[in-house]
Amino acid sequence: MSSAPRVAVVTGANKGLGFAITRDLCRNFSGDVVLTARDEARGRAAVQQLQAEGLSPRFHLLDIDDLQSICTLRDFLCKEYRGLDVLVNNAGINFDTGDPTPLPIQAEVTLKTNFFGTRNVCRELLPLMKPQGRVVNVSSIMGFVTLKQCIPELQQKFTSEAITEEELGMLMDKFVEDVKNGVHKKEGWPDMKLVTYGISKMGITILSRIHARKLSEQRRGDKIFLNACCPGWLRTDMGGPKGIKSPEEGAETPVYLALLPSDAEGPHGEFVMEKKVEQWGLSFQFPPWIVI
Repeated sequence: MSSAPRVAVVTGANKGLGFAITRDLCRNFSGDVVLTARDEARGRAAVQQLQAEGLSPRFHLLDIDDLQSICTLRDFLCKEYRGLDVLVNNAGINFDTGDPTPLPIQAEVTLKTNFFGTRNVCRELLPLMKPQGRVVNVSSIMGFVTLKQCIPELQQKFTSEAITEEELGMLMDKFVEDVKNGVHKKEGWPDMKLVTYGISKMGITILSRIHARKLSEQRRGDKIFLNACCPGWLRTDMGGPKGIKSPEEGAETPVYLALLPSDAEGPHGEFVMEKKVEQWGLSFQFPPWIVI
């Protein structure tokens, strides 16, 4: 297995943060870097842009909403590389605060991609991780904001060390159903802007903790590190023009986690921001650019 070439995969990588992460990995990762995107033309154009900079990414189609698409990537990685060394789950969506799309549709679409799509990628690709592999799930500080504004009963569930992937998935489904039925505020979910995005990213942070726990139990000796991170508020299509960081600055923490050296002792199962571990829970100190 170790004789196969090393490989890193970045999801949602044709623009913005994913593109910046891919560029950094092309420069600093000793192996192949696979840029993935759900739109083949845009993905191949991004690869050509990096090739014009003297870099050599590979392209593979990936729509994380489509299980068959995920499985096709899985089979490609098995055949070409006999596994996976670095996985950066960056693909995600967000509706602008002024978007006229009804909230029930926003909830269903956002959770389908950001939470369930990412979960499906992990289910198919985590078994491929080679010893000393690195998994980075791009989350957001908005998950902490969302947690803070849930009722105590939900906060207790979401901060439990014993929560399972199945229980988490059921809670994510319940949020979508509660929004559809017009009862999400009554059921204790937050009444805030970007609630669907915040719930989805809270889910990713908790899912990361669950998957890291499983890796520690099942593959203790392999030193695979899996973490969630917040890149910050970025000037991208998703973050808008008022963001306080460029995509290149936002890529620093995800790439740091993707390239943790083989002799590192961690972090693992953590939430990382500005290359520092932040404890998941209600005691988090919010930076000044977050308005609660």
